[in-house]
Amino acid sequence: MFGSGSSDSGQNHSEVAGTVLMPTRFVWPYGGRRVLLSGSFTRWQDHIAMSPMEGCPTVFQVVCNLTPGYHQYKFFVDGEWRHDERQPFVSGNYGVVNTIFLPREADAIPELFGSDVPDRSNMDVDNDFLRLDAVPQISQAEIELSRQRISAFLSTHTAYELLPESGKVIALDVNLPIKQAFHILYEQGISVAPLWDFCKGQFVGVLTAIDFILILMELGNHGSNLTEEELETHTISAWKGGKLRLNRQIDCNLNSYSRSLIYGGPYDSLKDLALRFLQNKVSTLPIIHSSSPDGSFPQLLHLATLSGILKCICRHFKHSSSSLPILQQPICSIPIGTWVPKIGESSGKPVAMLRSNASLGAALSLLVQAEVSSVPIVDDNDSLLDIYFRSDITALAKDRAYAQIRLDELSIHQAIQLGQDASSPHGLFNGQRCQMCLRSDPLHKVMERLAVPGARRLVIVEAGSKRVEGIISVTDVFRFLLGC
Repeated sequence: MFGSGSSDSGQNHSEVAGTVLMPTRFVWPYGGRRVLLSGSFTRWQDHIAMSPMEGCPTVFQVVCNLTPGYHQYKFFVDGEWRHDERQPFVSGNYGVVNTIFLPREADAIPELFGSDVPDRSNMDVDNDFLRLDAVPQISQAEIELSRQRISAFLSTHTAYELLPESGKVIALDVNLPIKQAFHILYEQGISVAPLWDFCKGQFVGVLTAIDFILILMELGNHGSNLTEEELETHTISAWKGGKLRLNRQIDCNLNSYSRSLIYGGPYDSLKDLALRFLQNKVSTLPIIHSSSPDGSFPQLLHLATLSGILKCICRHFKHSSSSLPILQQPICSIPIGTWVPKIGESSGKPVAMLRSNASLGAALSLLVQAEVSSVPIVDDNDSLLDIYFRSDITALAKDRAYAQIRLDELSIHQAIQLGQDASSPHGLFNGQRCQMCLRSDPLHKVMERLAVPGARRLVIVEAGSKRVEGIISVTDVFRFLLGC
């Protein structure tokens, strides 16, 4: 039916003397090993190779120069002809094909988009918007049905399913000096560790990257009593005690800071664990088991995360996703995540972002104040350049870099470079720092990416420009799925 040749220069087949050509971006966001584009603008004979987008290996794109008017096109994915069901399509001589209309400058914008929509073709698949008739509609009843099935699964499966077949869990003694603990986390490539109190014979807390952020901020405070030399002898227990007293001075709600260790047991249901994560706003939950009635001689089995629970959901419903209509919905069509407000919209919760020339101190302050695990680093056009992760802070333990820098003088770009020079694994997921998704991505695809260990947040970007459009976190997903 179609020509079998391949062309890398097919973008210019529609050139006509005296006609203004319009650069038009085509996007195939559904994955594949090799994706080609063909259409009426290549006379259905040549195939234009599409390239995977950096940071989104399942999203392929190409820009073609097209003449104004009506065009048809189709994608050749791994040897199979496909069309995008979320874009306009018709049945014709070449089967089901997508369509695109490029108006001339003098042409009126089609009434379909309304007068408040910018002058764009209905195939600018950067997806600043989706056609209403292209987005599959879902009823509230279908949403509730999906939630009930997910809730039933989580209620009937326990934390045992989170335990790996083999692995190690590192715990630290509360009497260990802070400096030594800092280096241990860096050398072990982890950013969190449970704390063991030998005198009490129990686990009493968790040391996290946020502790080291607060310590470095305290070291950078000229009026601080904590010095770099004191880190040699300042114990984890002393730091936690000082942090507790400081929090009590700042906040009169003492109960929020004097709570005991938040943990789970191997027989707790996954739903109970998920609710514990959400209610206590923690990122890691130790799974502890004791065979003694009084809880003595506890065993640390695992460090659970919401990503691990999400992985169980994805694995269970992988071959029966049709039973969960909610998973097929594009994330832009459901109330989930934090979005950059469009012009004219009332701004809600802001998306925390920083420029690459901002100081490391500004990034650390934002991580603490916004209570987030990462901050997108953007250029002057708000296009994503990199991400600074909370766990990146442990890279400063290499060669005592933390003692040789000033937080207000080191830029985020320089701090990230320090981490890369140190070959730090933190923030790297499948070899990539920037974990992204598109507004048109279905919920199940977003869930699969968030189920990767350590990927707590995805940056929603515009295809091609990588302009930041929002953030979606694993916490957002669970609040939506559980109706919290």
